[in-house]
Amino acid sequence: MTDSQLNPASAEPAIVTTEIEGPRPQIPVALSTSCLFPLGVHETFSTAVDLGYDSVEVMITHTALSQEPYDLLNLVQEYQIPISAIHAPTLLLTQQVWGRAWNKMQMAAKMTKAVGADVIVAHPPFRWQKTYAKNFVAGVREISEHEGVKIAVENMYPWSFKGKAIEMYAPHWEPSRFDYDWITWDFSHAAAANDDSLEAVKRIGSRLGHLHLTDGSGDKLMDEHLVPGHGSQPVAETLQYLATTDFAGVVCAEVSTRKAKGAAERDEWLYETLQFARTHLAR
Repeated sequence: MTDSQLNPASAEPAIVTTEIEGPRPQIPVALSTSCLFPLGVHETFSTAVDLGYDSVEVMITHTALSQEPYDLLNLVQEYQIPISAIHAPTLLLTQQVWGRAWNKMQMAAKMTKAVGADVIVAHPPFRWQKTYAKNFVAGVREISEHEGVKIAVENMYPWSFKGKAIEMYAPHWEPSRFDYDWITWDFSHAAAANDDSLEAVKRIGSRLGHLHLTDGSGDKLMDEHLVPGHGSQPVAETLQYLATTDFAGVVCAEVSTRKAKGAAERDEWLYETLQFARTHLAR
């Protein structure tokens, strides 16, 4: 038996090593195919690479290319940029894509897995989709768990008709009121609903699975999708807050460029959006 075993006080002190935690990884920034509407998926991949985005979000539309995993993977290979999100065809204009409501969600889940994306963005049901809306919260969770993918339900807003607000979504346009596992937050939709995005993101907490980077003036019940910093939402403050958290999702540009005067101005807006994100998400 050694002296140190006989007399513990005489033993050399143990060396305790503490692993120093490094900085959190930079939050990636994606480009949505909706930003280049009416152009298509191919042009979005090309623009994303040219401007320096980290990934692409594909919105499923009537365009065949947006619906084919094999073709999308060919674009991933060609441009060497991943697909981080799939936007399910749950918009009013895509009601005929992929058939019935639950079929849309199931096919979006399979598409997400096939292309290696992280999350599905889905809008809440319209009020006339009564059966779909009745079981929506539970149904989303069931498909998410069965397919092993995140389904992040997006915040929407009341519609306006003759100056009056109309509730168009069920169970509601504000998803944080319900027990969804994951939520997508959209700044333009928040502006149309006169909601405060910073407070909402804090309220949602760890359930925030995806973010649509844009802005809105909040003057009317209107979905504007402005370049961030050109509206009234606390976009910069929200991104700065996210940079201090463990948010592990993707921030995706969803800016409308239809009013841009040509490709040069369109790319200028999208580059400004990317730089805005990188500046305020810096960790």
